[in-house]
This record gives sequence, C-alpha cells and structure tokens, in this order.
Amino acid sequence: MTCPLAQRDGLEARIVTSAVFFAVGTGLILHVRRALLRELRQIRKVAGAAQSVLLRPLPPRIDGLNIAAAQLSADHGANIGGDLYEVIATEHGVRVVMGDVRGHGLGAIGTAAAVLGSFREAVHDEPELTCVLRRLERALARHLRERARAEHPSAGPDPDSPVAEEFVTVLLLEIRRDGEVYALNCGHPSPYRLGTGRVEPLTGAEPLPPLGPFPLPAELAATRCGRLLPGESLFLHTDGVEDARDPQGRFFPLPATLAEAVRTQPVSPQTVLRAVFTRLLRHTGGRPADDVAVLILRNDRGRVPDTAGLHRCPAPGVNAGSSSDPAQPAEPSRRTVRGGAGGPAGLLRGISVNRRGTLRDTVHTVRIRAFGSHPV
Repeated sequence: MTCPLAQRDGLEARIVTSAVFFAVGTGLILHVRRALLRELRQIRKVAGAAQSVLLRPLPPRIDGLNIAAAQLSADHGANIGGDLYEVIATEHGVRVVMGDVRGHGLGAIGTAAAVLGSFREAVHDEPELTCVLRRLERALARHLRERARAEHPSAGPDPDSPVAEEFVTVLLLEIRRDGEVYALNCGHPSPYRLGTGRVEPLTGAEPLPPLGPFPLPAELAATRCGRLLPGESLFLHTDGVEDARDPQGRFFPLPATLAEAVRTQPVSPQTVLRAVFTRLLRHTGGRPADDVAVLILRNDRGRVPDTAGLHRCPAPGVNAGSSSDPAQPAEPSRRTVRGGAGGPAGLLRGISVNRRGTLRDTVHTVRIRAFGSHPV
C-alpha cells in the first residue's frame, strides 16, 4: 500500500505536497501564537495587579478632601515608575507623601515600594510629622543596604556602588481638621496653591537634602504653611512635569498651564488634572523622558474652629521630654492661604490619555488613574 501522493507525478505532486506542509505549518504557528498571547495577557494581568498594590488608586474623597491623582511611567509597558504618592486619613490629620526616586525602572520601583510601605505604617503610629520622615529615612537606608548586598555580594554596601548613590526626594504634608497645613520637604519641587483665577507657589523654609546621601539634621521641625480654606487646592507634582521638554528643548510651562486651568468656575481637581496631562503629552509629543506624577487635593470641608498647634518629634539621642512649646512653630511661616469658593461632592471617574494627548478611550492608550469632583 502506497501513499496517494507517491502515485502522482511531476508538478502536481509537488504542489499538493507543498500545500499540505503549508497548512500544517500555518496551524502550528497559529497555535503557538495564541498560546503566547494568552501567556502575555496573563503576565500583564499579574503585573497590573502587583503595580496597583504598590501605587493603589486613591478614593475620590478622604476626610473632606477632594482628590485627583495620576501617574505616567516613562518605561514602555509599565503602569508605574519611580514616582510615588499616597494620601491617608489619620487621627493626626490627613497625611500626604509625594516622592521621586532617582532614575526609573525596576530598581526605582523597589525603592518606591520601600518608602511607601514605611509611610503607610508610620503615619498611623507617629503623632509628629518629623517622626514619620525619620521612619522613611531608616526604611530607605535598610532597603539600600539589602539591595547593595544582593547586587554586590562580595563588596557589600560599597559607598562607590551605584546603589549607595540612590536618593529619593520626598514631600510630606499634614492637613489638619481646621485646614492648617504643615510640610517637610526633602529636595522635592514645591507644590502650588490653587484658587479661582489664582496660582501661587508654596514657598517656605529652604528644603532639606533628598533622603539617602545625607542624614537628616538632629533638629528637625515641620514648616507651618498656613490654612487651606474651603475651595482652595494644593497641586503636588514630581520634577518630571516641569522638566519635560518639547522637540525644541523648551521646558513645559507648568505655571502658565495651571493659570489657564483655574480660570474655570469653580476650580475642579479633575479639570486641572486633565488640562495638565493633555498639554504635557502634546508638549512632549507623547513621549515623556521621565516618570510623571500629579496629585491635587481640594478642601471641600466646612469651616471649623482652630485646633492644637504643631508637635515636635525628638531627634535621635534627644530626650522626648525636651521638645519645645507645641504652640510655637520652630520658624515663622512665610506661607499664606486665602479663601475661595467651595464645590460639589466628588465622583469616581477615570481618564484615558493617548500618546497624542487626546482624552478618549482607545486601545493604545496611557491609562491615567484619576479621581475628582466633576464629570469628565
């Protein structure tokens, strides 16, 4: 008994044989392709879940504050990078962290995870904001030592290694029930205060060095920034926003963009967030060179009476009972906060921004986790 193909002669046999092999090969290729796509979708699903745990989406409102937040990684395929933020309501007030890890990529993500994990625990344990900052410093130092031992097992935490040169800029805020704002800034860009038709930088004491290269000073006090009245907002950002350049090398005009965004009545965190990211992506041609993070908090609370003043946290080696009078801030405030109009309650919303800066849902988009007060 012989194969039917063997009974054919010449060109016809070769054509039939080629067709059979082509059909079998195409089927195998399609099968492998479908298997790879399923595996890729599963990997992306797991990676997205892990990244959401690290930089989890914020609720639309926290203790009377309306919140809008967004983050964009410079690495293709990553939802998060070296930028970090978190907002947590505690018995001491609403505490906020905004930070930026040197560089980006997997190494920066690990450092951001160490800082965020320490912050989420310390804000509930520590009554003073200065103590929270010291906890972040210790957590970062432990993480860098462990990372240095893992990457350079023979040399240990060598001061000349790239890991030893890592640093994190950190901005800590505490917003109390009466609207009083206290801050600690370690090399991070200063936030802006937004009102109806008004944009003002929050300037105060000279910022401390970033966490990592140098230890915190023994004497440490939070800066009193004044009061955030109902209707006013704080705009926090990382340096990837102001340092973004267009093809001609021009920096992104953040103050002008904010001034244009707050002309609407009332000032909505969601509207400001959309305006900044739309113009930023257009400015960079949809290709930002650095990670970008933005966090906006608007005070939607009613007016409340004054509460207690700033507490002090003892520096290492200083007796806890030696703190100064809590009613007297460590240094005079050079920050003022003026009133503004209130706004409606927040609604949970999502924004999708594509690489051309167009705000719409599409397949090839940069997903922006955003929550604010007005429908998009």
